[in-house]
Amino acid sequence: MTESATFVYDDECGFCTWCAQRLIDHSELAVIGFSDLDDEQRERLPDDWREGAHLITDEQVYSFGEAIEQAFERSDLAPPKSDETLDFLRQFSDYNRLRERLYREAADRRALWGKFARQETPVRRN
Repeated sequence: MTESATFVYDDECGFCTWCAQRLIDHSELAVIGFSDLDDEQRERLPDDWREGAHLITDEQVYSFGEAIEQAFERSDLAPPKSDETLDFLRQFSDYNRLRERLYREAADRRALWGKFARQETPVRRN
């Protein structure tokens, strides 16, 4: 995947910031927090954009679990051939529902995850 992409996260959340730092360390993604969004970026996001992470590309916006999946796939954290596995799984609506449910389960417990992994200073890479 060579198109430019920007990962957008809640930079007031220590756990989210810790996750964003992992993307900076392991990908070429641009990474910005909610507080750094410009009007054009904000307009492209869904109405409930403050409820989770997003990945903005030239052509599309991925939100929540799909955003995390897309960011993971664009990082060196993804194992070889993971794109083939994900392409296969994406064929099934149950997979998409499961991915979003797991994302929501994790996102709704950010304070708990932040007890184990957090970073106080927001990160950004343009």
